[in-house]
Amino acid sequence: GELSGKFTERANATKQLLANFDSNTELTSNIWGYLWGKLGYGSLLFATALTNDSIADVLDMTDYHPVLTALAIEMTEIADAKGVQSLGFNGYDPKAFRNKTDPEKTLSSFKAMVAHNRKSAKTHSGIWRDLAIRKRQTEVDPQLTLPIKIGEELGFNMRLTRCLVKLIQDIENGQRELSLSNLDELNKIFKGR
Repeated sequence: GELSGKFTERANATKQLLANFDSNTELTSNIWGYLWGKLGYGSLLFATALTNDSIADVLDMTDYHPVLTALAIEMTEIADAKGVQSLGFNGYDPKAFRNKTDPEKTLSSFKAMVAHNRKSAKTHSGIWRDLAIRKRQTEVDPQLTLPIKIGEELGFNMRLTRCLVKLIQDIENGQRELSLSNLDELNKIFKGR
């Protein structure tokens, strides 16, 4: 899709080219919705990469649902403020990650993400592979620092995303090990401790 939301010959040609590799390729007028949806889901993937546990296992840990929910809400709030209708995929439903959303709707999205990831041959994210296997920097800076800046300009407190970026950077720099204790650190920020 085009950033303008218009259907163009260029976008259609790109769709046709990509369809040679994936028949599920779609042309959309809401590319921003996919991008902001990816940022919400991506923030959760970055959080799962703080540990050695699989994506599905972390997303299935109900003790961490409140902090993970609040993390995704930070991204959803920005998209909402910018008038973007975030789109979901892989079980992630952006409508389930808004303030005052019915907790059952949020739980349902967590269950859908867990179910999707349990069926996947890819148990861990590329982020985790960068940290645990390749021992190299992730894409945390380009992917999450711009949304932090945009969110703060709009008046949102991006404290959880800021903490997540710092935790990932600490792992990248060898100052922190992959562990559930990193989610505990994120949880402390969430609870205001």
